[in-house]
Amino acid sequence: MQLFDFEYALSAVPAIAKGVPLSLAIAVVGFILGSIFGLVLSLIRIYKIPFFYQVATLYISFFRGIPVLVQIFLAYYGIPLVLRYFNQKYGLNIDISNIGAIYFMYLVYSLYCSAYLSEIFRSAILSIDKGQLEASYSVGLTTIQALYLIILPQGLLVALPNILNFFILLIKETSLVFAASVPEIMGLATLEADRSSKFLEVYIIAALFYWGLVVF
Repeated sequence: MQLFDFEYALSAVPAIAKGVPLSLAIAVVGFILGSIFGLVLSLIRIYKIPFFYQVATLYISFFRGIPVLVQIFLAYYGIPLVLRYFNQKYGLNIDISNIGAIYFMYLVYSLYCSAYLSEIFRSAILSIDKGQLEASYSVGLTTIQALYLIILPQGLLVALPNILNFFILLIKETSLVFAASVPEIMGLATLEADRSSKFLEVYIIAALFYWGLVVF
């Protein structure tokens, strides 16, 4: 009995490598959209805007408190059901069959990222001395101008280590989308393992791909 088939492992690399762009796309799209929405959420919570503050707090608590895999299943199975309901209820003609699972994953990871990044941004912004905002007012800047020109650039530098750590975590967590039949690294690795029954070889190759992405 051969413990590890090196020849097969090398032959499986090209098939699994095809999932790398999709894994990165999910991470990058989720991170960018999540950053934009997360910044808005953080400012809502910092300035305690009525009604929106309570909504933002509940939203962040929900997406930070629910495992990503559960969020994936809710989107993958729940959104089509909701769309079918609206089709029947209101006579709409939304073609659900043409909506790929990858778009649900973009949505899930954007929402997930926004909840975590909002807290990273909020703590970074609050770490900036309030005296700098008061000094901005003294030279005639508005709150928006002060945030854009003075507070946010400094807050970004403070938050940068946590942002980078979160992005590394995000790349690894894209492995969960295989549960929604998305052909990223883990999805293709699972298909290859099911086809060949070479589970050890395939998952070691997948592990090396993820390791390479977060290291380089």
